[in-house]
Amino acid sequence: MHAFILLVLLFGQYDFTIARLKYGGGGDWYGDPSSLTNLLTAISERTNIRAAPREVVVEITDPKLFEHPYLYMTGHGNVHFTDDEIKILRNYFRAGGFLHADDNYGMDSSFRREIVKIFPESPLIELPFDHPIYHIFYEFPDGLPKIHEHDNKPPQGFGIFYDNRLVIFYTYECDLGDGWEDPDVHDDPPEKREQALQMGINIVMYSLTD
Repeated sequence: MHAFILLVLLFGQYDFTIARLKYGGGGDWYGDPSSLTNLLTAISERTNIRAAPREVVVEITDPKLFEHPYLYMTGHGNVHFTDDEIKILRNYFRAGGFLHADDNYGMDSSFRREIVKIFPESPLIELPFDHPIYHIFYEFPDGLPKIHEHDNKPPQGFGIFYDNRLVIFYTYECDLGDGWEDPDVHDDPPEKREQALQMGINIVMYSLTD
């Protein structure tokens, strides 16, 4: 499925976009409002993928969920999936969907609690630095970049696999979304924003070719 999607994107018959996941539980799923627009612009400018100018927002129960191969979620607060939403997400990943979950410092404990319900037999595991997601377009020999410092922990990239395919990539202690925001939001140095955009492109490219 993903190889077909990539061919369609490359030949200009489909505008790739990122679907921001609107989840329940009270967390700020809408965090970093300028981030995905900037990432999509970078994808259009630096790759052969024709990306839409903006993301779309999708709820798990929306039938249009299955029209979007790439989901993104972030936030500082609580995440909660209903039983029906867990079943829908399980079917979404089995059908070829991909989720990038980006902890914005605060959703870690609830995300880990909820995500394990989707594939209980496939726990989150840390990806080694030689995993292709760190090398597919830009080189990250030491894994995820550290965009914002909060508690002196190293950034970590975790994954859940289904049928030997990475379906969920979780970026922790990294804050990629903040790095994608407009420059004046966090006043990050240009090199940090560049690292964040490069890693974001890697994640998208990997998800579409895996």
